[in-house]
Amino acid sequence: MAKILYEVKQNKNQFNTGYGKWYAKVKALETLNTRKLANHISEHGSIYTPDVVYGVLEKFRSCLVEMLLESKKVKIEGLGTFYTTLENQKSGANKKEDYNPNKHMKALHIRFLPEQTTEENISSREFIKQAEFVNVDSLLKAEDENGSGSDSNDHNDVPPVINP
Repeated sequence: MAKILYEVKQNKNQFNTGYGKWYAKVKALETLNTRKLANHISEHGSIYTPDVVYGVLEKFRSCLVEMLLESKKVKIEGLGTFYTTLENQKSGANKKEDYNPNKHMKALHIRFLPEQTTEENISSREFIKQAEFVNVDSLLKAEDENGSGSDSNDHNDVPPVINP
């Protein structure tokens, strides 16, 4: 089973309803760039070299953006659907005919909806069932007890949870 590392952090945002409470936050070990992902994919018994996989991933990225900018959704079977949403200024227009995109639109967002069919369900509720959770502090404590020389401050570079 896959292991998701997490830290427990205190919410220090005094304007948040969860202020002072403790919440888990995923502790990522690494961010894979396109080149590293291509290498990883090619190592999984692929007949394609890392360069070929990299080229396909780069083409996917550029085509995805192109299709989204043409008001199209992009569904990748077994993964999910990419689509766009608009964020409007809070003030809005008083009348339909007064709406001006340059004045009233705030942002265009790329969104992702995970696949939710029964055989490929990676929605949040199903995805959590596939993971085992490991508290980073327990790993650091084990390293300290084994004399690995890990500095207990190594994991303090993650910002506190603000909105659980």
